[in-house]
Amino acid sequence: MTLLRSFVSSANNAETDFPLNNLPYGVFSTDGGPARCGTAIGDQILDLTACEAAGLIAYGGTLQTGDWCAFMALGRDAWAELRSWLQTNLAEGGNTALAAHLVPQSGAALHMPFRVSEFTDFYASRHHATNVGTMFRGAENALPPNWLHIPIGYNGRASSVVVSGTQITRPHGQLKGPNDDAPRFGPSQRFDIELELGAIVGQPSNRPISVAEADANIFGYVLLNDWSARDIQAWEYQPLGPFQAKATATTISPWIVTSAALQPFRTSTPDREVPLLEYLLEPGPMLYDIALSVGLTPSGGSEHIIARTNYSEMYYSSAQQLAHHTTSGCPMRVGDLLGSGTISGPERHNRGALLELSWGGKEPLTLPDGATRSFIEDGDTLTLYGHAQAEDHRIGFGSCAGQVLPART
Repeated sequence: MTLLRSFVSSANNAETDFPLNNLPYGVFSTDGGPARCGTAIGDQILDLTACEAAGLIAYGGTLQTGDWCAFMALGRDAWAELRSWLQTNLAEGGNTALAAHLVPQSGAALHMPFRVSEFTDFYASRHHATNVGTMFRGAENALPPNWLHIPIGYNGRASSVVVSGTQITRPHGQLKGPNDDAPRFGPSQRFDIELELGAIVGQPSNRPISVAEADANIFGYVLLNDWSARDIQAWEYQPLGPFQAKATATTISPWIVTSAALQPFRTSTPDREVPLLEYLLEPGPMLYDIALSVGLTPSGGSEHIIARTNYSEMYYSSAQQLAHHTTSGCPMRVGDLLGSGTISGPERHNRGALLELSWGGKEPLTLPDGATRSFIEDGDTLTLYGHAQAEDHRIGFGSCAGQVLPART
């Protein structure tokens, strides 16, 4: 896992998220022009729409569409071929003629990198599930009876998935406190984040598939923040689970880090307290060692990192989640998005949601300026970060940010 050197000098910096080893895919525009497919390399973007138009690569016009779905549908051979071409031609001593198609990231607007077909969010971190369950049901009944047997999830709103930088308006909903006789309608007072990793399905399936097949069908990953209105959720979730509390927005990072780029960082899920059914057994390590963090920036203030954790803390991998999703015969489409569920670790500072960090509001966080937070306040910007660390380089995701605006009156 050594750094692959590029003729793009900024890609050889050990601190960049985007060395030649990474090459994540995104969609960008400049000067208000059309959306174009590109790959991040150092502080630049290689315009792949322009490369295909110039005949340097040929993928049937799939890179002219303004998102990555058509290319994903070409399949794994095309994925491997494009990555190999990029690593060869962007290498030190490679095809410097590609410099004509480089665009500075600083001058580009980033857009949704793919069309989200469907969105499913899971609940697959044992630390998170135990913390939340302890708060609401007590330590003895923290985990639901099915939790150690099955990846629990729910179908969310694909229409509410937005790209990093999109402002988020505080939602309204029905609210009912434990001492209230009846619900009232108003803006959420316990608005929260969920630090997650999103897996993007790159190949369709119309039958149950194995964990190995599921892993091969995942094109790549994004950081994912599933914004959550905890007070709306507390009143509405019985008996059918999350609904409006999770429908405000889900923010993803703009760069798709491919499964191929993360391959050297694979790690295993934990030993099982309860044996899994055979269809969920993994043929090898299915998680990744990805360091994750959350920054909170008050309006007009400075950012403070409020949580640090790692994707390796998950109990179920994205491949297991996808395999389970197909067991009913549910068709999976190119562009389906699977949220890992909140990623939390064993210590307080490892918790991936304010609900946990403040223990339901009973233990508020204190920021460096003396302000406190139990949940998100208007004007706050929440930013997720993630990278896999090698000895001399990192495979980064960039950032996944959203500022919360006041509820509409």
